Amino acid sequence: MTGATAVAATLAAHGVDTVFGIPGTHNLALYDALARQGARLVTPRHEQGAGYAADGYARISGRPGVVLTTTGPGVLNAAAAAGQAYSDSIPMVLISPGVPTTHPRRSTGYLHETKNQSAAMDAVCAWSHRVTTVAEIPSALAAAFVFFAAGRPRPVHIEIPADLLDAEGDYPLPARGGLPEAAQALAGAGRVGIVLGGGAREAGAAALRLADLVDALVVTTINGTGILPPAHRRNLGPALFLASAQAWLKSCDAVVAVGTELAPSDLWTDFTYEGTLIRIDVDPAQTTTATIPITAHAETALPALATLVAKAVEADHLPRTGPDSPAINGGHPLRTGPDVPAIIGDAGDGRGVAVWPVITDDRGEMPGRAALAEVTRRIAQERAALAAPWRAELDAIAQALPAHAVVAADNSMFCYYGALATLRRRFLFPAGFGTLGYALPAAIGAKVADPDLPVVVLAGDGALQFTVQELATAVELGLNLPIVVAVNGGYGEIRAEMTARPMTPVAVDLHAPDFVQLARAFGARGVAHPADLRGEIGAAFAADRPTVIVIQEHS
Repeated sequence: MTGATAVAATLAAHGVDTVFGIPGTHNLALYDALARQGARLVTPRHEQGAGYAADGYARISGRPGVVLTTTGPGVLNAAAAAGQAYSDSIPMVLISPGVPTTHPRRSTGYLHETKNQSAAMDAVCAWSHRVTTVAEIPSALAAAFVFFAAGRPRPVHIEIPADLLDAEGDYPLPARGGLPEAAQALAGAGRVGIVLGGGAREAGAAALRLADLVDALVVTTINGTGILPPAHRRNLGPALFLASAQAWLKSCDAVVAVGTELAPSDLWTDFTYEGTLIRIDVDPAQTTTATIPITAHAETALPALATLVAKAVEADHLPRTGPDSPAINGGHPLRTGPDVPAIIGDAGDGRGVAVWPVITDDRGEMPGRAALAEVTRRIAQERAALAAPWRAELDAIAQALPAHAVVAADNSMFCYYGALATLRRRFLFPAGFGTLGYALPAAIGAKVADPDLPVVVLAGDGALQFTVQELATAVELGLNLPIVVAVNGGYGEIRAEMTARPMTPVAVDLHAPDFVQLARAFGARGVAHPADLRGEIGAAFAADRPTVIVIQEHS
């Protein structure tokens, strides 16, 4: 069997039936082998779009996304998507040919010749590996899937020298700390907070059980949005970046952080927590700052922890929930006032100011359920201030979305100050690496993974123009995607940062195309400034193609 056949057979052995990419001179043998294997080959218009589509596919399907590029510019075009997947812990396999095994180290003008392609991808992936024999191909690919299953999932790159794809060879196909201490700490804590990141996506029920046992509130990161039912009384939603939620966490005796980096991109500030911090993560490096580190998958550790907490609570005869419960702060009242240190959230650019006192418990002004109501009120107030410029539009979007809808949002002000603060849905969002142009191709990948899933795209005009050409892919696939674009004539966030320096804004004001006409040119539907945004989104979900909806401009 050839090297290309080895790739196709190994991917099939690991359950891969969909591949995103663009054919090129050096990967034709791979396309031939994958087609013979029966794989679905999706062709975006740019390799970056292929990577983002694979990212969205992975997030929705729960299976690794697979990207196939050609050498040199092909795989380097996908590097930004790989970097995003690395930042958000998304399992992705990028496969590319490389220069032949006989190629000299010096430059010879070989087509797509790159000085060190594997090293370039290693810089943005978890790792990159260049195979040297046909026999090595199955084990190299298998190592990627073992890596996804055994630890924190992140993208990997496999480079296969072009001459090995048609070469023959023989090979075998692959066959397919701290819990007791954490339980005692939680059982004895007065007030408990829980933080859920994207790594806790399969552990929502266990997280709620634990929250009930210790009467905790739950906040999520952006990638953790949608793990819990949006309207659940314990779910504060994607609030980790809000000053009011951070004030609540500072007041907790113990915090359980599950499947999250607690990174600056999650917190938006230099937030620190000084109480008992229990961290559950598959990546040991993420637990080094914990008081009690637990290295495990969330879906394994959280149910076990809840069981141990239940036994500890029962043994200590500590009533935690119910109408006679001492409530979320374990019976300790909360204190607020002018003498309490404050966390201040102020961007200084008209998006609103929120000053939230750190909540402590050495006075009795706010006991029991009133504490829950107060924390919830503060978070709602802060969210409203952030989202105020787009209030009417966001209300219409929320009303138009089914409960199980997914929001693919780009790195735009409309999204992170508006939608993330208000829409209680699952998000596909480029946190951490912070790429632009993510939303549309990620939504395409999500729809490929689950065609019946309602997915809406939200983006600013600057971000959408990075990958607007993927409208062609969405039209080609007949995807009923509502694409809501907020036009502010450029890069609004960078414009605000320039003004705050202070400096005269430069190179941030962009000409916005007529998105309605552009959509129609691609074969999509287009609507500008609709009087009934909710109705237009509903019509877009019922259409047989994507619909671009331009909403009122906001500066």
